[in-house]
Amino acid sequence: MSNPGIVPQPAVERRVVLATDRLLLRLWRAEDVAPFVALNADPAVTEFLPGPVTPEQAAQFFGTQNAMYVRHGCCYFAAELKETGDLAGFVGLKYQDFRMPFAPCHEVGWRLASRHWGHGLASEGARAVLRFGFEGLGLEEIVSFTVPDNVRSRRVMERLGMVRDPLGDFAHPALPAEHPLSRHVLYRLPRTAFGA
Repeated sequence: MSNPGIVPQPAVERRVVLATDRLLLRLWRAEDVAPFVALNADPAVTEFLPGPVTPEQAAQFFGTQNAMYVRHGCCYFAAELKETGDLAGFVGLKYQDFRMPFAPCHEVGWRLASRHWGHGLASEGARAVLRFGFEGLGLEEIVSFTVPDNVRSRRVMERLGMVRDPLGDFAHPALPAEHPLSRHVLYRLPRTAFGA
């Protein structure tokens, strides 16, 4: 049964874009729907996110990301474990053009199943994505952001060499201003500081 949310592009969907020691960062496939829905059903994963996703929402997300890769050369990539072939979550680089002083921009982001936390996979994948952004796409700056209480992700940002820009903190435009997850802190990494 085909999944209407994913545009059939076999050559695109099967593409592995980046590889690290433990991860394959690739485009999304229809068979990723079930594991992606499962990892987003974990309250620990969605603590700082709007909530779980349905299979239809997952398929729509996959289609959007694959199309974004075709258009911009980057997206939130499916993060597959080399050793097992399991979907661990995503790590990637997303073009953002919402109305914020720091946008348009490219944002490095990740979301992994909680059983994979604490093993350095987010940092490993994000470093590969940063290198890809700076060296492959020629970007001058990459940002990241999250809610203030998401200490785990903020630590990853800091391990990557990103620096908080308090003047850039903002209310996320995808959420109502009064939403408890609306407020976000901004981290930046210029090309000149990457790997320093």
